[in-house]
Amino acid sequence: MNAEFFDALEALEKEKGIPEGHLAEKIANAITIAVKHNYKTGDNTIVELDPQKRIFRVALRKTVSETVENPQMEIYLDEAKAIDPRVTIGDTVDIELDTRKFGRIAAQTAKHVIRQGIREVEREIIKDESMSRQHEMVTAGISRIDSVTGSAYLDIGRAEAVMPANEQIPGEQLREGQMVKVYVVEVKNGEKGVRTLVSRTHPGMIRRLFELEVPEIYDGTVEIMGIAREPGSRTKVAVASKNEDVDAIGSCIGPKGGRVGNIVEELHGEKIDLIPYAQDIGQYIAAALAPAAVVEVTTDEKERRARVIVPDDQLSLAIGNRGQNVRLAAKLTGWRIDIRPESGADEDPQPRQTNMAAAFEAAETEPDAE
Repeated sequence: MNAEFFDALEALEKEKGIPEGHLAEKIANAITIAVKHNYKTGDNTIVELDPQKRIFRVALRKTVSETVENPQMEIYLDEAKAIDPRVTIGDTVDIELDTRKFGRIAAQTAKHVIRQGIREVEREIIKDESMSRQHEMVTAGISRIDSVTGSAYLDIGRAEAVMPANEQIPGEQLREGQMVKVYVVEVKNGEKGVRTLVSRTHPGMIRRLFELEVPEIYDGTVEIMGIAREPGSRTKVAVASKNEDVDAIGSCIGPKGGRVGNIVEELHGEKIDLIPYAQDIGQYIAAALAPAAVVEVTTDEKERRARVIVPDDQLSLAIGNRGQNVRLAAKLTGWRIDIRPESGADEDPQPRQTNMAAAFEAAETEPDAE
C-alpha cells in the first residue's frame, strides 16, 4: 500500500509541479486531522510520512499506566509489554494503525483535507513564483482581452496577470496569442488567490529594457539616474558613467544606434532622449531640455524652481509640442521650469511665470521605478 501511495505522490508532483516533500507535509497534516476525528485522539497522534525512505506510518502514542482513565491516551502495562517487552510504568508505546483500514474508515475526511492541502500548496507555489518576478520584465502570452474594459490577461508561468487599459501603450493594438514584454508592477495575495498587475507604460519597463540591451547598464558601469515618460510618445532617460573611460550616452545608443533602436522598436516608435546626468542642477536642467539649446539657468533652491533663458528661435523647441519637452524635463529633474526667450529675459518675469505655471504645474517629479 505504501508503494502505491508514494507512486501517487510522485505522479502528483509531475502533474501539478508540486514538490513531493512539500505535498507530503500537507498530506501528513490532513491524515493527522482525520485520525483525530475518527479515533477521538489528541496530540498523541503520530503520522510519519517520508517520501525519501518511502515510509508511511500512522500510530497512537500512549502512556503506560497502572490505572487507565483515558484509553485513548493510556495503556495497561501488560498490553504495552505485548508490543514492547522493555517498557515500564511511565514509558510511552506506539500503537500502529493499519493504514489500509484507516483508508476505509477516514477516506472522505482525509480526501477533503488533502485536496484542500493541494490547493494551498498550488497557491503558495504560484505566489512565490509571482513574487519572484515583481519589478522585473517578463515575456508573456496574451490569453484574452476583455472587450468591455480593454484589459489584457496574460499567462505568466502558472499565474494569470492583468494589464488594464491604462497600463497599455496608447495606440498599441494587442491581440490574443501575442507574446509581449511587460513589467510586473505588483503582486498581491488575496482571498481569491494571487493577483499580478503588469504594465507596458511603467517607467520600470524602460529601465529593464535598457538593462537588457546595454551590457554597461546591466553590469553597473553605466547607471540610470532618472526616467521621465509619457508612454507611446516620448521618454527622457538620464544616465551617468562610473568609469570616465566609458561614455554613458554612447553605450546606450550602441553601434549604429542599434541598442536604443531595439528599445524604440519594442515600444512601437516611442522617442527616447538620452540625457547626461550632472550633479550641478543648472547643467542637469539645461541637458534635460535637449534638443533645445540653453543660454542660462538660474535656480531657486528654496522653491525648487528654475528660470531658463533660451535663444528666441529655440523657445518652441524647448517647450515642445503642447509643453511636452519642458514637462518631461521637469519630471526628470524634479524642478519647476520657467522658460523665457533671450529677447525677453530682462522683462518682469512674474506675469509670464504665472502663465507658465498653469501649463507646467502638473509636472511633479515621479519616483524612479526599480
